[in-house]
Amino acid sequence: MSNEIGGIVPIIPTPFRSDDSIHEKDLRRIVRWIGEHGAGGMCTPAYASEYYKLTDAERDQVVSIVIDENDGRVPVVAQANHGSASVAATTAVRYEQMGADIISIAVPRMFDLPSADVLRYLGRVADAISIPLLVQDFNPGGATISPAEIDELNRQHPNFKYLKLEEPLMIDKLVSIVDTVGDRVGVLEGWGGLYMLELIPNGLIGAMPGVPLLEPLSKVFRLRQAGENDAAFELMGRLLPFINYSLQNFEVFLQIEKWLLVNMGLFESAGIRDASYTLSSENSAYVDELCAQVQRVVESL
Repeated sequence: MSNEIGGIVPIIPTPFRSDDSIHEKDLRRIVRWIGEHGAGGMCTPAYASEYYKLTDAERDQVVSIVIDENDGRVPVVAQANHGSASVAATTAVRYEQMGADIISIAVPRMFDLPSADVLRYLGRVADAISIPLLVQDFNPGGATISPAEIDELNRQHPNFKYLKLEEPLMIDKLVSIVDTVGDRVGVLEGWGGLYMLELIPNGLIGAMPGVPLLEPLSKVFRLRQAGENDAAFELMGRLLPFINYSLQNFEVFLQIEKWLLVNMGLFESAGIRDASYTLSSENSAYVDELCAQVQRVVESL
């Protein structure tokens, strides 16, 4: 399996049964579907996988099932998030041994840290593995890792190959990153693919949204890369109501993604683990409209 990712790399949601246990059948079904529908990779257990609601054993279980069911179709990115560098590194090594193609790690942003300490943390994880490392940096209201820090981390740890950023008005930063590090570090965008259109012409190599929009977002990505801008904007415009609504609250995002997956026949249940956000009847009715709209877009492709 290749250690290179690009295009749309969806985050796999973790399916649950009514008793909160992991729904292995649903998980295997969605892994097969991702591999058959043009993904440039797949990632778990990340924030959109509800990793923070899983035990360590369950995270291992999810990674093992995904790697087994994927069976080499597309690269598997295994996320080893932890506030402790030593625990994150140990987890990363375990996932590499299980067969992951790339390790992802989120920058620990629970408290403010100087850049030298952030780089030391990330370097310990990079040094523990022999496969590529993807760094996810999401820091609402604060600075994310700088182009100079990206360059330094890559020069000291060449297996740091990918960066996932989730911040608005990112064009200038993306251009600076490309100018500084060239193609040594590929930049991917999170946040539901919301910023794809502005970033693709400036060097973005991919996006890491949820699963249901894999096919239409893949087409948007290809159209924009090919310079077919009117078609890219038209298709993205049909998806934006769903994306914008879902990003208002992360627990809401988790719910409506699973609702849509049930409607698509990929999940039997839309259950998420508490704590979760209870939608009003009015919000639920609007979500039904949004899901129907997305399904029409997918069917039109």
